[in-house]
Amino acid sequence: MNRALNFNAGPAVLPDAVLAEAEKNWLNFHQTGMAVMELSHRSKEYETIHEQAILLLRELLSIPDTYEVLFLQGGASLQFSMVPMNLLTEGKAGNYVLTGVWAEKALKEAEKVGKTFISASSKNQRYKTIPAKNIETSEDAAYLHITSNNTIYGTQWQKFPSNERIPLVADMSSDLLSRKVNIENFDLIYAGAQKNLGPSGVTVVIMKKELLSRSRSHLPTMLNYNTYADHNSLYNTPPTLAIYLLKLVLEWAKGLGGLPVIEKRNEEKAKILYDVIDCSEGFFLGHAEKESRSKMNIAFNLHNEESAKSFLHQAKEEGFIGLNGHRSVGGFRASIYNAMPVEHVIQLAGFMKKFREYN
Repeated sequence: MNRALNFNAGPAVLPDAVLAEAEKNWLNFHQTGMAVMELSHRSKEYETIHEQAILLLRELLSIPDTYEVLFLQGGASLQFSMVPMNLLTEGKAGNYVLTGVWAEKALKEAEKVGKTFISASSKNQRYKTIPAKNIETSEDAAYLHITSNNTIYGTQWQKFPSNERIPLVADMSSDLLSRKVNIENFDLIYAGAQKNLGPSGVTVVIMKKELLSRSRSHLPTMLNYNTYADHNSLYNTPPTLAIYLLKLVLEWAKGLGGLPVIEKRNEEKAKILYDVIDCSEGFFLGHAEKESRSKMNIAFNLHNEESAKSFLHQAKEEGFIGLNGHRSVGGFRASIYNAMPVEHVIQLAGFMKKFREYN
């Protein structure tokens, strides 16, 4: 079969090698006579998968021993609530930088828990830019929350805020493992897996161990980070199949050469599409300002509505999947996460050039 030209924003494309390895072991994992999703999460076979996934994350992301690596469920959306429930202590305010829909949703959940403060926002600019130079934190700040990459608007933090006075929390759902970051610059990172890390169903949380003391004992058990830290994320049945596939993706990433190679590949893929947009003399219109452009999600539109409808129709006929922009903004979006082959990006660039020539 021919693999789809899958530009979906998430769940997104996975590496062919990962899917082939999973298929090979689908019915009989390591001669157990069982599939991975049939294994007990207390079995030696699954515990090995679990530990290998944690060790690979630590290795690839250079996570120090002073940080916990946790596997949770509920997606990044549950973290919108868990972060303030665990970190927003009495008399403090959760500080938020608004750069898009997901940051807005995180703020909305925090408002249900306690006091909040908007440290910066680019909403008035239709979220075309990252307001990195205009951040103001409150005197009673409990933490500063950012969204590192914005899938809907195609913006991404190029340089992260630095404030030793308060913890920095980052939703990295759509760009964790896509580039080198200094983990020690952050106090808590969370990421739904379904972009670069694996399939939907597991959420990775990386947090400083010292932050665990903020989690209050009266919190519901499953909403307390200590529950997962104390039990190695095995307090209850974890999403075993998703964690297995996460481990395979991490092995694939390591085999490529790790983050230096992955980051270079992602820069090359993004440049291919941005060059088409920039050289189109206004035919294609990029959404994000150049200094804030995402290397994961290329958001763009066409110069008129009629051309936009024709573009989407012809793209589907050519086999391109998932180019629709988010329903809240319209337009188009090409998501080019780690597993997106450069050949597929080149094909899309070629289609865009050809469409412009004929229109």
